[in-house]
Amino acid sequence: MRNGWLPAALLMTAVGWGANQFSSLLGAYQRDLGLPGPVTTGLLALYVVGLLPGLLLGGPLADRRGRRPVVLGAVVLNAAATTALMAGVLAAPWLAVGRLVTGLSTGAVLAAGGAWVRELSHPPFGTAREDGVGARPGGVMLSAGFSVSGLVSALVAQWGPHPLVTAYLPHLLLCAGGVVLALSCPETRAPGSGSGARGLGTRDPRFRRRVLPVAPWVFVGPTVAFGTLPGLVARDLHGVEIVYAGVTALLTPGLGAVVQPLARRSARRGERAPAVVGLLVLAAGLGLAAVSVAWVLPWWALAACLLMGTGYGFTVTFCLTVVGRIAGPGELARLTAVFWCIAYLGFATPFAISLLAPVVPAQVVLLVLVGLALATGALVSGRDQPDRDGQERRRADHVQRLRDAGVL
Repeated sequence: MRNGWLPAALLMTAVGWGANQFSSLLGAYQRDLGLPGPVTTGLLALYVVGLLPGLLLGGPLADRRGRRPVVLGAVVLNAAATTALMAGVLAAPWLAVGRLVTGLSTGAVLAAGGAWVRELSHPPFGTAREDGVGARPGGVMLSAGFSVSGLVSALVAQWGPHPLVTAYLPHLLLCAGGVVLALSCPETRAPGSGSGARGLGTRDPRFRRRVLPVAPWVFVGPTVAFGTLPGLVARDLHGVEIVYAGVTALLTPGLGAVVQPLARRSARRGERAPAVVGLLVLAAGLGLAAVSVAWVLPWWALAACLLMGTGYGFTVTFCLTVVGRIAGPGELARLTAVFWCIAYLGFATPFAISLLAPVVPAQVVLLVLVGLALATGALVSGRDQPDRDGQERRRADHVQRLRDAGVL
């Protein structure tokens, strides 16, 4: 597969970086600005409030107007959101503005950028033939930025000067470099071509029965890892609490990126296999996280992060692959946006745990999540039904991409 998709995928890394650079700084904001724990976790969840309209608007806009202008404009807005976060040291309301705009711009890039990378991977722009191959690069690059940013921000916050400002500088550099490189990427969807071939979209049984139950679990593991565990198990790690939070932010989404090729291979045993494996491993990680919280075991919590990261990688690969298979060229960005909307509901998990903390211990909530994850795995498991129209749809999608590119 030619790597012409790489500059566009680098923009996925940039927005993934911007989405998670804030998470490992929660302790620093509590320490330096005196913000209460529920306020910082609320700011973490506020990102989702901006993300949902970004997804719902960015996907259809990219299907109508093209991927390239939506992605490039959203990345510039993403960098502006980071400058608002830097201003948060002067006035805390800027933090809310920054998190909202970060969510808005990230949502647009997730919807349009995922479709752009997939289309750049397939003919006539690339050489990928298999359905899941084009969907995987965007997910891997997103996870890479999502994971590395947490550790980098934590290291700067722990030992760097003016940490709540300088921790955001790497993201600004990444956005600037990514935009310059991505200017060379061609548009893959001509303006006004959104009326091309369409599938059933959200009405497709495969979306309702497979993607819909699994999608909310995609971000449960990562957000528990960096939004909940550090504050509950690292209180005795004096002097390195913030670095510990950065390590959890690196391990979970980072391992998720590493295991995605393995998740793709597991699909050869059946389309649902990655979902079932991912949910089982996620349940094991949440169970180990509950034990580590109950007995304050920080090293066990890191092992839980590894398990939850594996679950993240398998579930996100499953969902993106199925979405790529059932979406026609005229609705790929739109259906991808719907998936991410559902997936990011899991981002509110740490906020829910903190709200319930006065009445329900965190380890009890984690055990409830274990049961729900296992129930979801049982729901989506079973023998895969043959995809009778799969070959015809893939052939039609291939022809439509060639038409949109002006080859036919």
